[in-house]
Amino acid sequence: MGAGKSTLGPALAERLGRSFVSVDAVVEKRAGSRVPELFRERGEAAFRELEERATLDVLSRQPLAVVEIGGGGLASTATRSALSEHAFALHLETTPDEAWERVRESGRPLARDRDEFRALYEERAELYGEVADGSARDLDGAVLAAAGVHAGAGAAGRLGELVPGAKPVELVVDETVDGLHGARLRAALGDRVAASHVVPAGGRAKTVAEADRIWSALRLDRDGTIVAMGGGSTLDVAGFVAATYLRGVAWVPVPTTLLAQVDAAIGGKTAIELAQGKNLVGAYHWPARVVIDPELLATLPPEELGNGLAEVVKTGLLSGESVWELETAEQVRRCAAFKAGVCLRDPLDRGDRAQLNLGHTFGHALEAASGYSLPHGRAVALGLVAALRLSGLEDDARMVEDVLRPRPVEVDREAAWAALTRDKKVADGRVRLVLLEARGQPRIGVELDPRHVRAALDLLIA
Repeated sequence: MGAGKSTLGPALAERLGRSFVSVDAVVEKRAGSRVPELFRERGEAAFRELEERATLDVLSRQPLAVVEIGGGGLASTATRSALSEHAFALHLETTPDEAWERVRESGRPLARDRDEFRALYEERAELYGEVADGSARDLDGAVLAAAGVHAGAGAAGRLGELVPGAKPVELVVDETVDGLHGARLRAALGDRVAASHVVPAGGRAKTVAEADRIWSALRLDRDGTIVAMGGGSTLDVAGFVAATYLRGVAWVPVPTTLLAQVDAAIGGKTAIELAQGKNLVGAYHWPARVVIDPELLATLPPEELGNGLAEVVKTGLLSGESVWELETAEQVRRCAAFKAGVCLRDPLDRGDRAQLNLGHTFGHALEAASGYSLPHGRAVALGLVAALRLSGLEDDARMVEDVLRPRPVEVDREAAWAALTRDKKVADGRVRLVLLEARGQPRIGVELDPRHVRAALDLLIA
């Protein structure tokens, strides 16, 4: 009561593309009376019966909704059981003083005496902890919790409690990360670590050969978990292995680059490369949890931070917010929450999620033409410039050039064009682009004259 559920709930529903249902509103509609009147005329026990019935109906029948449930309703054993069976229960955190200030003049039946209100808060706190699958204090935190993303300084040191379950885990770790952080991360997981598999740094990990090597070495059963530590390439191959080994085992990415923390670790897309193109073999396999620790970025060289900044800028263009101007830890949280929301709306990339490919059609083509020697962030930065020029947003294209400083690359023009026309977003032989109407207004599946697309690509090549 007073935590902000009525305000945050509709906003969360909009971010997730779902309907919003208030149990109190359902009760009021059925009873033909407002909640204060029900308390006054029928008493709290009668209200709780109506509340329980409405809650059970909503949880068992309402598909893909954000449901607001009053804290008192959790006293019902049937309600707690239904939450466990049908819902992800999110505890919206507040303090008793914050909550009291919001409700003390609201006329709510249980908010008339400050001391009684505080006692009620303390009485229910333990119950909330038992029922909740996650907790949050704001909208971004709610989206991250719903997506299974734990982001915060020092999170890597808490892997033992953050990796779900108690069964053995096997690590897939980037060779560079292994030297920097491997010992600390293994210590955090303790005796759950059954084996480690070190993969090459960067794009060399995303190959059929590396995937086959890991498949052959794994000894997990269906209840085990793969924990992946590294940048986007390491997470991609580890996630793909997890998706396909024993027809799917749980996995937990621990991203160690800015690019992976704001993008690659979130949303369940996994893949390996073929010579013909980027991410042509892959699977959707949502992580059991994503553990993001901005402190791991302290060891990154400047060029790797620059790679990640390209995805930060992309996210800002899509969200309409200048997130690239924030401090790094806040960049990570805001970008991760934005992508998590998009992916929860469209987990299998059949619609709205396509916006996340802004700049990537051009970027992937340049990467393929370079034999994957071109860093992903640099490729995306160039791709953003091309997409913004084709969108007619010259000022934003100049902003990208000022912030990211992308330089044209030396690759074969024909190879780049051939890769672009094989992009996974091509349909019926026609290239479909993600462009912007303006910041925060993506346009998906845009078809342009191939000559204009080719000209935009050529401007990115030295």
